[in-house]
Amino acid sequence: MHHNPKILVYGYGNPGRQDDVLGIKLADTISDWALQNHYYFIETDSNYQLNIEDASAIYDKDLVIFADASQEVMDDYLFTRVIPDSKVSFTMHHVKPEYIQYLCNEIYQVAPESYLLHIKGYQWDFLGELTGQAEANLNKAVDFLKSFLKQRISSYFSHQRIHTEINNKK
Repeated sequence: MHHNPKILVYGYGNPGRQDDVLGIKLADTISDWALQNHYYFIETDSNYQLNIEDASAIYDKDLVIFADASQEVMDDYLFTRVIPDSKVSFTMHHVKPEYIQYLCNEIYQVAPESYLLHIKGYQWDFLGELTGQAEANLNKAVDFLKSFLKQRISSYFSHQRIHTEINNKK
């Protein structure tokens, strides 16, 4: 039986702290884009931070994209593969995607292909507006992610078509 790919775009950050909202804004934008393009198999979610319970949100997905604002040194955004890692900070107040991936594998014995889209932010003051530079970076990150997802979706459906043709010839 064939099924659509299960994709989750999960943005996190604090909407009350200027550029920290970048991950959430990315998830909102991708949600609108997915609906407009009838990509009903793309789910989006957002929260202030990742929590250990998020392992249950990703276990049945084929692809997960985490998105967060970043102070790291980069031009505008950085896209990295998430590798499961059992290291956790002293408190459970904030966990990283690598730990969510690790927990998912430990609990469910599966871990979806996952990536982290770091979006460069500049200001983190309370109740401030998104900076112009961060908004430009968000737009670049959104364009990149749309292209990445379209390529992955196309590849998935091409693989499904070839698999069906092979099975029909048997």
